[in-house]
Amino acid sequence: MLKLLLDCLLLLPFLILFTLESFVKLFIPKKRKSVAGEIVLITGAGHGIGRLTAYEFAKRKSKLVLWDINKNGIEETAEECRKLGARTHAFVVDCSKREDIYSAAKKVKTEVGDVSILINNAGVVFTADIMATQDSQIERTFEVNVLAHFWTTKAFLPAMMKNNHGHIVTVASAGGHITVPFLMAYCSSKFAAVGFHKSLTEELEALERTGIKTTCLCPNFINTGFIKNPSTNLGPTLEPEEVADKLMNGILTEKKMIFIPFSLCILTIVERMFPERFLRLLRRRINIKFDAIIGYKAKGQ
Repeated sequence: MLKLLLDCLLLLPFLILFTLESFVKLFIPKKRKSVAGEIVLITGAGHGIGRLTAYEFAKRKSKLVLWDINKNGIEETAEECRKLGARTHAFVVDCSKREDIYSAAKKVKTEVGDVSILINNAGVVFTADIMATQDSQIERTFEVNVLAHFWTTKAFLPAMMKNNHGHIVTVASAGGHITVPFLMAYCSSKFAAVGFHKSLTEELEALERTGIKTTCLCPNFINTGFIKNPSTNLGPTLEPEEVADKLMNGILTEKKMIFIPFSLCILTIVERMFPERFLRLLRRRINIKFDAIIGYKAKGQ
């Protein structure tokens, strides 16, 4: 223990130096990389953030591979991307099924080429307490929100590793850092998604593949209709266009973690530092609300 304390003290000058460096960088515009010609695969591209992000890449002359379980939705996104001038390939894929992902990935590599930017955006959410959440809904939440990230990454990472070039984006949530009642399965899966992003980042560094970048998006409630009547004192419900814009900026500047709004970043720090009784008061002040199914009934109700 004493040795660890001494080691930490020896690192103190580096902490001060790197903190000052990070502060200065806040005022220096970050250089944006070009994604022209990159093969970009986006899961859940048939609607919402996935669709809008596809449009942003299309405007920047990327080659697009779009996946979604909704055939009509994915075809509409693909058509609009083609109008924007992007070469676009659409695939109907169920991201809850590992073999469906591997089969589609094989077709992509044969028909399009090696994916260099992978955006794991597909997600599902069920708003209910644990008693009202069906077993199949819990399984599907994890299959889509985190396990699919493993299968897509295993499918497309080898080519990135070979070239030491690529970018893997994990669309997580504020619920991947802060728990919310009646979103138990969703928050648990998003905690896992954040852990996936962090572990992948460390593993790529350990393997000396620093040319492969990683980004994780963690927004508050978004106005996409998946969660009914959301509200919180953290700020208004986010519009999809705002989130897609910040995600695109984060990808182009190779930002590791994107919190929307930024106050979420502060809240995650507060959760790790302050007493539980204070945190209970803080949660009441934040006052997160949305429509949910409650299966548990107390005696007398």
